[in-house]
Amino acid sequence: MDTVIKKVSISNLDDLIGLFDQYMVFYKKPSSPKKYKEYLTERIVNKEAMIFIAYTETDIPVGFVLNYFSFSSVSQGSVVVLNDLFVSPDQRNKGIGNALISSSVSLAKETGAVRVGLATAKDNLSAQVLYEKMGFVKDADYFYYNFSTK
Repeated sequence: MDTVIKKVSISNLDDLIGLFDQYMVFYKKPSSPKKYKEYLTERIVNKEAMIFIAYTETDIPVGFVLNYFSFSSVSQGSVVVLNDLFVSPDQRNKGIGNALISSSVSLAKETGAVRVGLATAKDNLSAQVLYEKMGFVKDADYFYYNFSTK
């Protein structure tokens, strides 16, 4: 199967919404396409994220990767944060996730970022296998903490 990867813009945002909604439901969030469209529109309009979408050869959207930009003081450079990756369950194991991750790596190289960073659930073993197969290394030097304000 030939997969085509395209950058998401306002003009093709509707192709992303159904996939993003499935992704959020996977992470136990309520289905809310309207809310997610507003959120994603803001990220695109404000140039806060770079999103790529995967299409089949028949132009059906089947996956996406959402990247944010950050910085590392220690590394003295920018970082691409691969924040969200999703492939439709019926399209998995066809190289789509690999192609989407490659888009994030290419984005990092094109923008001069020092690395691509990501996090995944401890129990998401299939994703961990894919990331490690593609050359990502699990961090053994740092613990990451969060402080919730909501």
